[in-house]
Amino acid sequence: MHHEPRTTWHRPLTVCAVAMAVLAVVGGIGLIVDPRTVMGEPVWLKPVKFATSFGLYAITLAWMIGNVTRWRRTLWWLGTVTVAGFVLPEITAITFQAVRGVRSHFNFATPLDETVFMVMGGAAYLGWALTLALGVFLVRQRRLDKAMAWAIPLGVVISLAGMSVGYLMTAPTPEQAQALSSGLDLVTIGAHSVGALDGGSGLAVTGWATGGGDLRVAHFVGLHALQVLPLIAVGLRRLVPVAGARVALVIVSALGYAGLTALLLWQAQRGQALVRPDALTLGAAAALAAVVSLGVTVIMLVSRRAQAPRPVTTEPVLRSVSVLR
Repeated sequence: MHHEPRTTWHRPLTVCAVAMAVLAVVGGIGLIVDPRTVMGEPVWLKPVKFATSFGLYAITLAWMIGNVTRWRRTLWWLGTVTVAGFVLPEITAITFQAVRGVRSHFNFATPLDETVFMVMGGAAYLGWALTLALGVFLVRQRRLDKAMAWAIPLGVVISLAGMSVGYLMTAPTPEQAQALSSGLDLVTIGAHSVGALDGGSGLAVTGWATGGGDLRVAHFVGLHALQVLPLIAVGLRRLVPVAGARVALVIVSALGYAGLTALLLWQAQRGQALVRPDALTLGAAAALAAVVSLGVTVIMLVSRRAQAPRPVTTEPVLRSVSVLR
């Protein structure tokens, strides 16, 4: 008889998640007591957002690694290197710049600022590679829950795509590229806004631009597929009794989530704010919702039909009795 492996949480990642929670609390206090701003945002907003995101990332990987049955030592080391080489360097750089009261991303104002940003960029590249490696080893596990066996690799793939959106932000804007080609030294290279300047009006809490497109929306949504899809698989385990239906629903959810990430990226690249979608964006969103809803409806109908008890017929028995008579 097979049993699910006992969960042994990856300790460095778990400790990292706790540290990120503490930093988020400290940053929250900073939001209240520190009046300084950077690019129109409170200096402590970015550490809070990144600490929350990294905390979710770390605790998810700690749980995933804790449930593996194969390559446990390899995954343990990959998880540990993820903490030391990706999470800690990047969050330290962001917090360091917040304490200084200067911008962390795209900042080339001084040699120190440039070095800090380069450290962040290197950590981000390493984090992408480590997430890919972790995903490969996590996929090749023997799992009794087939829905989870699909949710993890699909979540990793979409999360990697979401991470990759961050690299689009580091490219010079057309105006910056023209200035660089003219031989000018710039204090800022790269941007998260499209069709508007960074530091303009933004949404509360997230700070996402309301005056133009913002690549951070797709970056955030795609990145957290790593948490959303496994959570969907866990929820379906309680709600849908048919294993095949759970697998199909996870696949449809992943396709819908990937479509949403792509839609948000497309919207931002057209210089369109999240809260100001045009008719084309709304039409695409409606079509995506309709396709996902249709897929879910078909899967549930087929599942219910498979579960429905088949009527027991007595006609063959009656015929046999009549023949005997």
